[in-house]
Amino acid sequence: MTAERWLRRPHPLPNAALRLVCLPHAGGSTGLYREWSALLPPRVELLLACPPGREDRLDDPIPADLPGLVSGLATAVAPLLDRPWAVFGHSMGAAVGHELVSHLLRQGHPAPVHLFVSAREAPQHHRRGTIHLLDDNALCAELARLGGTDAALLAMPELRQLVLPAIRGDYRLIENYDPQPVGLLPCPVTALIGADDTELTAEEADGWRDWTSAPFELLTFPGGHFYLSERPREVIAAIRRQLAGNAIAPP
Repeated sequence: MTAERWLRRPHPLPNAALRLVCLPHAGGSTGLYREWSALLPPRVELLLACPPGREDRLDDPIPADLPGLVSGLATAVAPLLDRPWAVFGHSMGAAVGHELVSHLLRQGHPAPVHLFVSAREAPQHHRRGTIHLLDDNALCAELARLGGTDAALLAMPELRQLVLPAIRGDYRLIENYDPQPVGLLPCPVTALIGADDTELTAEEADGWRDWTSAPFELLTFPGGHFYLSERPREVIAAIRRQLAGNAIAPP
């Protein structure tokens, strides 16, 4: 499958100094990151992951497991690693990002300059779950509790039929995910969390320090599980600080 199926490039930059791969939460889409293009330095190119089951990929089957998802994504990303690159993953996307980096390193690709893991506990604290087994009403209630999903999508039956399969499929992937030790990453890792996020603790997020041989930092922002949608400028400022020195300007 072509890179165009897996990745969206809102503003292609052939001469980009750095490419930032952004990965959504369970059931999420590229919309989570669309406004970032206007906030990032002009020489940073966004690569927005579009997994199967959403946007123009409604008919594409969701892989059987998370490694299968990572494999397809890695095939799309690999040709674009001809310059410095970084990864930002939110919630489920953080687990996908970690696996993606590990997968590409095993294939001999250069390490990213940074991995950002947002609103996700470290692999040693991973909790399996059964949300993907809930009926539609209960699943919608869980999504409403977390926030981050347009209430209009959940209220209209015809829209539910479009969005719930991808959401349920993604929850199946992450809730059945079995993290395996793969060694320490050679790149810096930054974990980002919302102060009021009830889905994980600061201690669980701090556990990401055990997965890198490079510097680690834990950053806390006001807000809940989707703090990054509420404070995009603050999040981008933090990303710019971490990437300063990689051919982009600090905030």
